[in-house]
Amino acid sequence: MHDYYLCLTLLGRADESESAFKSRLYAFWTHILRNRPDDYEGVYSEAVEFEEEAGRVSRQYMIQPNVADAIAADLTAHGVDFHPVDRDDHYSKAEASSSEWFQLD
Repeated sequence: MHDYYLCLTLLGRADESESAFKSRLYAFWTHILRNRPDDYEGVYSEAVEFEEEAGRVSRQYMIQPNVADAIAADLTAHGVDFHPVDRDDHYSKAEASSSEWFQLD
């Protein structure tokens, strides 16, 4: 287990509504939880709010470094766009559990 987290930013499709993106994310994370529970355990928290980047809905997650590659591969396989994870940008547990983040259990 690592003592830091990485930030993973997922992106909706161009012109995709927040509710449609939320539905796709729900389906994706349900798939991970059912089929790769050990990887899901490495997803520590989710941003409380959706954001917008260049006209696209986005959502951020704090993940453990050891699951970054597996989650990225699954995102690609499921057609969910994301920014490459910056492995040099570390976040502490305190940062990943502030009021801006919802801890996943």
